[in-house]
Amino acid sequence: MLANIDAVANLAVKDLAVARRFYEDTLGLVQHKTEGDEVIVYRSGGTRINVYRSQFAGTNQATAVTWQVDGDLERIVAALKAKGVRFEHYDMPDTQLVGDVHVMGDMKVAWFKDPDGNILNLING
Repeated sequence: MLANIDAVANLAVKDLAVARRFYEDTLGLVQHKTEGDEVIVYRSGGTRINVYRSQFAGTNQATAVTWQVDGDLERIVAALKAKGVRFEHYDMPDTQLVGDVHVMGDMKVAWFKDPDGNILNLING
């Protein structure tokens, strides 16, 4: 029923101004539109990310958004690190940490958080 319909990521934040600086200035997302004073909609590739004000911001303890970056993972990690992004390091079985990138066989993943603690990640294709 839903297999051919695009999905949208929703990220709860406490302060939209702080979130706007992070998502636009740090990650380079372009604002698509606003919906009142409570939601900023960004385009990311062919998808949308809704960043909205919520009292529950920062309570998610799992990955909220993943960007599949194919062969550019290390370059993007370096560029984000140069902009002040701090990458998370997790102790996971059968995983080697190479700098800020977790390597699991052919899969490479880098996790980081937004200012509200939403967990975001980059993964190679």
